[in-house]
Amino acid sequence: MSNVLTEKNDGIGFIWINRPEVHNVLNQEIWREVRDAFVLLDNDDEVRVIIVSGKGDKAFVAGSDVKYLRKRTVVQTLDRETPLIVNQIAEIAKPTIAAVNGYALGGGCELALACDIRIASERAKIGQTEINVGVIPGAGGTQRLCRLVGLGKGLELVLTGAALDAREAEKIGLVNKVVPHETLMDEAIKMANQIKSKSPIIARLAKASCKYGYGTDMNTALLVESLYQTIVFGTDDHYEGIDAFLEKREPAFTGK
Repeated sequence: MSNVLTEKNDGIGFIWINRPEVHNVLNQEIWREVRDAFVLLDNDDEVRVIIVSGKGDKAFVAGSDVKYLRKRTVVQTLDRETPLIVNQIAEIAKPTIAAVNGYALGGGCELALACDIRIASERAKIGQTEINVGVIPGAGGTQRLCRLVGLGKGLELVLTGAALDAREAEKIGLVNKVVPHETLMDEAIKMANQIKSKSPIIARLAKASCKYGYGTDMNTALLVESLYQTIVFGTDDHYEGIDAFLEKREPAFTGK
């Protein structure tokens, strides 16, 4: 049985962490498989949006395999493979959605944070809980969490190891939306369909502008935005979008 499953349907790529018997916990090998699944779908011209979720009703990803962490040496930690893997996921060009169907703790929270949008089941629990077992986040959790929710709240969550319920996570901006558990995937697909109805190349450029401008000073960020807007004006889809608006019809974007 494969630990990570991929499929695609009508322009949407799906990644499933497939270890429900152990709440979808991750080790180094599975992190690599998750990264490879994202890269595979990112390079597939038929896929415009990627959704990742966990198999089973209890967990998105309940963290890292603690037995694996117990055996990990200082030298293995210094190799930085896991943070580089998660950064590769965060750098995927296509829009990504985490459908958080249950526990998203430790590495599971880091995987969700690496996605562009997080939609959570009302049953979800999410947090950087590593400190509870004598570890700190090591795959971007201290950085992406604090940048998303603010330094003060991020520090609180990292230092207490608290797992927030879905509504609390939504309140602080850790997740974008909370939905009934039974409709989670429908809602994720609904949002994916909204995104994929736009030009795929312009969606990728818009994502890049937001991500690469964020965290810089405003003048630099505006230069980044100007650069990407200039590139947009060189695409066929830009002109198709303008013409469709003027002609009062739906645009037929080609991704060029």
